[in-house]
Amino acid sequence: MAHIFIAAAHKSSGKTTISVGLAGALTRRGAIVQSFKKGPDYIDPMWLARASGRPCYNLDFNTMDQGEITGLFAREISGADLGLIESNKGLFDGVDLEGSDSNAALAKLLGSPVVLVIDTTGTTRGIAPLLRGYQIFDPEVEIAGVILNKVGGPRHEGKLRAAVEHYTDIPVLGAVGRNEKISINERHLGLTTPNEIAELERRLAGLYDTIASSVNIDHMVEIAQQGRSLSLPANGHDLAPQPDTRPDVKIAIARDSAFTYYYPDDFEALQGAGAELVFFDALNDSQVPDADGLFIGGGFPETHMRALSANISLRVDIKKKIENGMPAYAECGGLMYLCKSLSWDGETFDMVGAIGGDAIMCERPQGRGYSRLKATDDHPWLVDKTTNDVASVPAHEFHFARIKNLPVATRFAYQILRGQGIDGNFDGIIQGNLLAGFCHMRNSATNKWADEFVEFVRRVKMPTL
Repeated sequence: MAHIFIAAAHKSSGKTTISVGLAGALTRRGAIVQSFKKGPDYIDPMWLARASGRPCYNLDFNTMDQGEITGLFAREISGADLGLIESNKGLFDGVDLEGSDSNAALAKLLGSPVVLVIDTTGTTRGIAPLLRGYQIFDPEVEIAGVILNKVGGPRHEGKLRAAVEHYTDIPVLGAVGRNEKISINERHLGLTTPNEIAELERRLAGLYDTIASSVNIDHMVEIAQQGRSLSLPANGHDLAPQPDTRPDVKIAIARDSAFTYYYPDDFEALQGAGAELVFFDALNDSQVPDADGLFIGGGFPETHMRALSANISLRVDIKKKIENGMPAYAECGGLMYLCKSLSWDGETFDMVGAIGGDAIMCERPQGRGYSRLKATDDHPWLVDKTTNDVASVPAHEFHFARIKNLPVATRFAYQILRGQGIDGNFDGIIQGNLLAGFCHMRNSATNKWADEFVEFVRRVKMPTL
């Protein structure tokens, strides 16, 4: 069970570019690479999945307990040659002051050796105290190597290597120069997604070539082989649902360049609960596929709002189906799409109109970070809203949008205990059998939303059950 943890001293160090390059270079050599992302991120996993040819799974202390994390990790890595975990932000960053939810805590939980990607811009000898400080701060974290990133040239690289080798015992595994042609650019919601990059395959091939020639991949693999072996726990924390051999409901899911924010294990959970998943393209398809329920995830409707608005036949079809009682769930971008209109950068376009409000993109984030929700009595899915497992639901949000002009009598599925949601007090707009909110859910032991939604779809389809 070889695995390695790619981390950094701070965000925007280039660790995603390095991680994607490593996954692609190893895959191109014939290795089966299973990637993971620490935290609730959606975009980095898209890149890692593209490079490895396998779904990337999130490991998140906010929505999963330690048994769930190790169970998911052990299950998914079992058929791979190497597991690659990418951190979020810096190695020791997290919400908890004591570091219980940090990247370092995850590396220790999994027994993964850590390779630090260091942005060396403007740094020479100063890299040594940084690395020594990281070693001293938590000696239980095994910092097994460093990759020098954004190196200015041979002379700069020589000074960096000399400092690291003289003052530390950390091996330098490689040095990657500054190169805009291989970098993954950032924008208002993080990195750009793979399907937005022109000549993507050529760019990725160049990245894989650069990493293969700049990093000692064989040494990386040797380090990964020092990762602790993990077995599937016997206490039920392996969340992989067994797909129903006879699915009895169909759920249509918007999946295209506008709506991309989905967790692969949520899809697996929906299937395990008895749903057949049918996907459609909100930009090009004229109708929703034949289905009993609808799921529209997050993404970037604002960058596609002209095309979404132009697809009038689909907008009309979605609105009609929701008004006729089709169970539907939408998160963030999906919520914005279901509003009457969407405004961004001085332009406004008509959207579906199933929700009586207007989505407005702002210059600054309106909601960002981990959130906690409590179900209200109006929640359409939950049969028993007093049980402990729904008393406080963990979720997350990251949106620049707000909703205005909602009807005064709007009902909500969740009270906000932490976060922003729709208005700082509530999230999850209810309109008939539709639930649409800004917060993103993750199917887990404490929030079995996939099971609950499928059962709701089933009850609506077959009310006599």
